[in-house]
Amino acid sequence: MTDRPQSSPPELFDKSHPLIVFDGVCVLCSGFVRMVVRLDRQGRFRFATAQSPFGEALFRKHGLRTDSYETNLVLIDGVAFTRLDSFVAVMAELGWPWRAAKALLLLPRPLRGWLYDRIARNRYALFGRKDACDIPSPELRKRFLG
Repeated sequence: MTDRPQSSPPELFDKSHPLIVFDGVCVLCSGFVRMVVRLDRQGRFRFATAQSPFGEALFRKHGLRTDSYETNLVLIDGVAFTRLDSFVAVMAELGWPWRAAKALLLLPRPLRGWLYDRIARNRYALFGRKDACDIPSPELRKRFLG
């Protein structure tokens, strides 16, 4: 856990919009968000960095570490998804052909976990790390929470 002040997550966000809470300094994670923004033609998804007070509070609420953001947290219709399941849930929400990512669920859970962990633990070395979270464009800023 971090030494930052503990805050509870605001319950007043619109849960009808899927929400992705991601590591804002991770190049891979930020790239995933940019891809979702590009593919989400209806503008349904909302975003928060895990480093924001809102994101940290949601991580704590769902039992996730706040000193190392090795997973995205995705909330869809009140259901929380993490690890590879979060990726699959997002792709399924984007419709066809992205929904085909559900085929990853055919892999046994231990194998999915092992694959995800290999990438998550090495993501900075493989893809890079930024010094700070990106500042979203004005049109994208309204889709960021926290």
